[in-house]
Amino acid sequence: MLLCAILALTLMFAEHQLTRVENLRAQLSTVVAPIQWLVSLPSDALTWGSLVVSDQSALVDENRKLRQQLLTLSHRVQRMASLTAENVRLRELLNATRRDEMPFLTAELLSLDSDPFTHQMVIDRGRRNGVYVGQPVMDASGLVGQVTSVSAYSSRVLMVADANHAMPVQVNRNGLRFIVQGTGRFDAMSVLHVADTADIREGDLLVSSGLAGRFPVGYPVARVSEVTHDPGEPFATVMAEPVAKLQRARHFLLLFPPDVDVAAGDALWTDDFDLDPLPKELTP
Repeated sequence: MLLCAILALTLMFAEHQLTRVENLRAQLSTVVAPIQWLVSLPSDALTWGSLVVSDQSALVDENRKLRQQLLTLSHRVQRMASLTAENVRLRELLNATRRDEMPFLTAELLSLDSDPFTHQMVIDRGRRNGVYVGQPVMDASGLVGQVTSVSAYSSRVLMVADANHAMPVQVNRNGLRFIVQGTGRFDAMSVLHVADTADIREGDLLVSSGLAGRFPVGYPVARVSEVTHDPGEPFATVMAEPVAKLQRARHFLLLFPPDVDVAAGDALWTDDFDLDPLPKELTP
């Protein structure tokens, strides 16, 4: 051991003082490389095997969850067909106008804002695709946020969890209307100015009310997670959890509400640009 230590110190000193030693070390490294590869081979094989097993287990688990989700969605679609037919008959009975399907545009996540105090993201759709400032964005679960700035090929989206974002909502169960605001956390939103006697409960679904004229009516926003009544206080403390997968979703829908004036949004763009025809994804 002592001889090896002395030899190592000698080689370190020689490498520091002599330039030829560095070339010698490079040549020796080339010779020793196959030995290092053979030594690391068992470890690499074990690592690869564990990754294969874990990936297979994750895929099996994900496949099981997707099957359960498919069954749930199939059940909902079957009920939706019956409810849609009933809704059509009731509207014909009341001579009410029919609600058309809303056009949409698909988008994919490009990047997230690195600032920990803001919740914004950049998507791969922009002015050339018809995107405008204030356009609502959602994922497969619910509303994600709204577009705040637009460039030719990308757009910036402010998420509902951001502390600077607020929107009007209503309780899906009874229609009570409130304002929900982000808290800067992905898993919590604050429901503002809730009277202590208001009929709001844990588990209530909050949907967009459409009163601000920016978000369409009836889209899921959050679910009430906590209701705290303080004795003597006129307002209750109500917290909700966003239903959208803000930290996991990578694909989104840009909605085109029929009552939105795109020309008004165009006035917010920084430079003049002729819009291309809307892409094929804009199918009602």
